[in-house]
Order: sequence, then structure tokens, then C-alpha cells
Amino acid sequence: MASSVVTFAVALGLTGCASIKGTLVPVPDTVPGASKVDMLVATTRLRATDPQEFYSGGRGPELSFAEFTVSIPPAANRKEGEVQWPQSVPGNPATDFVTLKADVIDRKQATAWFHRTVRSVPQRRVLVFIHGFNNRFDDAVFRFAQIVHDAGTPVVPVLFTWPSRGSVLAYGYDRESNTYSRNALESTLRTLASDPAVGEISILAHSMGNWVTLEALRQMAIRDGRVAPKIRNVLLAAPDVDVDLFREAVLDMGQSRPSFTLFVSQDDRALAISQRIWGDAVRLGAIDPEQEPYRSELDKSGITVLNLSKLRTGDPLNHSKFAESPEVVRIIGRELAEGQTLTDSRVGVGDRIIQVTAGAAAAVGTAAGLAVSAPVAVIDPRTRENFQEHVEGLGQTVSGALTP
Repeated sequence: MASSVVTFAVALGLTGCASIKGTLVPVPDTVPGASKVDMLVATTRLRATDPQEFYSGGRGPELSFAEFTVSIPPAANRKEGEVQWPQSVPGNPATDFVTLKADVIDRKQATAWFHRTVRSVPQRRVLVFIHGFNNRFDDAVFRFAQIVHDAGTPVVPVLFTWPSRGSVLAYGYDRESNTYSRNALESTLRTLASDPAVGEISILAHSMGNWVTLEALRQMAIRDGRVAPKIRNVLLAAPDVDVDLFREAVLDMGQSRPSFTLFVSQDDRALAISQRIWGDAVRLGAIDPEQEPYRSELDKSGITVLNLSKLRTGDPLNHSKFAESPEVVRIIGRELAEGQTLTDSRVGVGDRIIQVTAGAAAAVGTAAGLAVSAPVAVIDPRTRENFQEHVEGLGQTVSGALTP
């Protein structure tokens, strides 16, 4: 166990250089050929003491809001599926992700921004993204901008970011901060859905972010009798969630729940470590959807699964495969913009993905309509702190905790 945790920590924290401060401080202008992504941020994070950081990993007393405009380098200077982090600040918009606008705003200003923006988007689609474990604030902002840009589907991007410490040593803190944020996420989703200008809402969650997503939707269903009808689609990427808890959450949402799509991989090393930490409780993102009882349960529940176990990427943990497969992001974004869906008969997007990944993806279950985009990688080695001095202690701590 200690050896596995050391490998996990090394892969997450030591494969890139340490992060730098001030990556979100706006630059004066962008360059020809660069793209822009405007997003609304809703967060339960505490304001950072350093104004260059905007928000910390601490827990804020109430929901806070911000507006960011991210500049993405011209296509010739970047690889799709990746975030090009500045080597120094200020970044260079010709080669780096940089911000052009970064304003902390109040609720009234946030509501006005959203209401104004959603009216300008075709089909008035909204995409809410919830990141996973070990993410700093700048991680979440830049990664979400990358997804929205590379998918190529017009949406109103809303980032919900909860208080993650951005450290591989803070798994327990992150998990509790995740749960701490469920009421705020529920409130955010209810507010978005109540706007008469909104056409439909899709939710994209990754890793630990799936837990707070399911909790918020479950609470909404219990309070209101159902999940808000405008929340049509929920995409759960590599969900670090107990299978039994997922089953109960879906049941609590009732028959009028959103369409769910799971992205799973049986070779996800991050989820394998999580399973050990949680006493060998099976993680939803690592199930084999072709095996029973999962196949029958998913089919009965009308849940679609994409199994990416055979998809090979450069991700050492196999926890963020879609980020290493820009072809899949492009296909999903393009097809969804044209109104395609994943279906029982494995046509449309499903077949296109199977072709691109050489048979790696398999859709099971019944149809799940999607509105936008693809899963996200939140493990970005360029944004990790250097944990060399902690690796041995991490292995000893976890090993000792699990040894009788």
C-alpha cells in the first residue's frame, strides 16, 4: 500500500515544475489568432490574502462570485486538450493561457452577467463544471476554459469551484470541503434553472467533484420533489464515488431525473488508490460496465456508459484520458452542436468515438442525451506544488492507517 501511495504522489506532484503565483493576473491585451472564453465563477472558496491568487483553498463563509476572461493561444502554438501554463508572469498570450479580465463581483452583478450572456447563446445552453481533488483556483479556471474552447459548442460557461487545497496530502480535507459545498451548489443550480432565459443546463463533473454534484442533485430532488427540469444532462467523468452511494442518489432523484452518462476506465490508477483508502469500496469510475450487476442496473436505470479502459494516452494515472484525447473532445463538441446524442443502437457520437479510439469505447445502457463537451483532466503537473519531502511520510501515514 505504501508503495502504491508513493507512486500516486510522485505521478501527481513530481512530474512537473512547481507552480508560480500570479498566473491569473490579467495581461493588457491578447494577440491575433488567440481565442477568448468568458466564464462566470461561483465558489465556496475563501478569498486569498494575496490578491494575485484571488481565492485560496480555505472555506469561505458564503458563496462568492467572479468573472474571468481567458485568452487561449492561437491554434498553431498549442495542442488541443492541454493547458499551456506560463513559465513566468505575466504570461505571453501568444504561447500561454492568460487572463484578460479577472473581477470579483457580487451576486447582483453575477446575475446580470448570466442573464445577459445566456440570451446571446444558441439554444441558451449552460454548462456547469465541477472540478475534482487536488485543484487550485487557477487550475480550475484554465482547465474549464480549455474544455469550452476545444469542444467548440456554444454554451454559457459556469465554473463551480469548491475549496480544494491543491495538495496530494489533503485528500481528507478536500473530501470534507466537497461535502461542505453541496448546499451552495444546489442553490447555484436552482438559481440558474429558475432564469426564464435558460434553455437547458448540462453538468460536467470530474473525480471527487462527482460527489458534491450527486449530493446537490439528490438534495434538490428531496426538497423540491424532483431535479429542476432544465437540468437535462449530467456527465460524470472518472467519478470518485462509492457505487452504492451512487445507486442510492439516483434512486432518491426519482424517475424525472436528468440523463446520466458515466465515463469509466478500469485501469484508472488514481481511483485504485482511492478504493484502497476507502476500505476497498468500489469506485464508480472504475467499474466494468459489461459485468453484472452493473450492466443490468445501468440498462434498467437508463444510464449510458463510455468504457475507455483500452484507450491509451500519456496520462500516467489513466485518470484524465479525455484530456489526452483531443479528437474525442472535438467529435463530441461538433456532434452535440449538431444535435446528436449517444444512443442504444451505438450510432452518432458513440460510433464516432469507437472509430477514433480503435474500439476502445463501448456504449452500454440506454440513450442519454448530452448537451455539450467532454470530461476534463484536473491533474495538471505544471500546476502542482513540489511534494518531494512529503512522499515518504504520505506512504507511511496511509499504510499505518490501513494496517490492523
